[in-house]
Amino acid sequence: MGNNSEIVKKIIDNIEKVIIGKRETVELVVISLACSGHVLIEDIPGVGKTSLVSALAKSISSTFKRIQFTPDILPSDVTGFTIYNQRSGEFEYRPGSIMSQIILADEINRTSPKTQASLLEVMEENQVTVDGITYKVPQPFMVLATQNPVEYLGTYHLPEAQLDRFFMKVSIGYPSPHEESKILSNLKFKNPIDLLDPVVDSEEIILVQNEVRNVHVDKLLRDYIVNIIGETRNHPQILLGSSLRGSISLFKASQAWAYYKGRNYVIPDDIMKMAIPVLSHRIILKQEAKIKKISTEDILNSIINDIDIPMVK
Repeated sequence: MGNNSEIVKKIIDNIEKVIIGKRETVELVVISLACSGHVLIEDIPGVGKTSLVSALAKSISSTFKRIQFTPDILPSDVTGFTIYNQRSGEFEYRPGSIMSQIILADEINRTSPKTQASLLEVMEENQVTVDGITYKVPQPFMVLATQNPVEYLGTYHLPEAQLDRFFMKVSIGYPSPHEESKILSNLKFKNPIDLLDPVVDSEEIILVQNEVRNVHVDKLLRDYIVNIIGETRNHPQILLGSSLRGSISLFKASQAWAYYKGRNYVIPDDIMKMAIPVLSHRIILKQEAKIKKISTEDILNSIINDIDIPMVK
């Protein structure tokens, strides 16, 4: 089996020219791309969410569209619509903003649930259906949605079905004083994103995605993933545990992390490393856990610590 993990590292290093000091977040976003997954970036305004997505799109030489979600945006703005052409006497499809390879769904929780739902089909099946006709989106395809925390006014809660379609949830956070100073220095003459050149092309991304699927996962490790997911469904402080889609996503993310580390087989550390970014947004805590200020990350860490790590030869 081939391993072109240098392609993954090249993308990460290139994005880091723009996003300073946030390598782990950048790694997770690129790992999601290697798994054909979508990412929810949840953070306060002004920490570089949009810059991260723009840098990714530039690094992989892909088509890129930004959809600025507002309360008045319609589903047809996203998916496209058909219009009658009087000259030809036929209906024609006018593509919506979703017809691109990298999509920035900016402030997704500022739009209505109906418009949010217009993303469900395309995120799951890489296609949109308009007036009964199905249109495929270009490959590789990835939705990176940003949202501000729900405490902010004028936001809509993302429904569980929508959240579950995101492969991972990540956050960026404030830079350290040293990193912030470096960011200001980099902006002295020109925005570093304008100086970014592509380092890989679409064919190389598809090659990586195909190779990641062939990374070996031992049966003991598959059972380990199932045990972690099972505990989220039985935990006394969890109201709703992870879905089967969560199991599949953790399996794929572990394969991609192993691949990134230059291995063609998964080890338990890969699963433990990926568990929180893959599962934290798929779990709903009971009210008493929220009152006690217990986070999903705390509970996932306790679940991982309590389960015996399999010894795989």
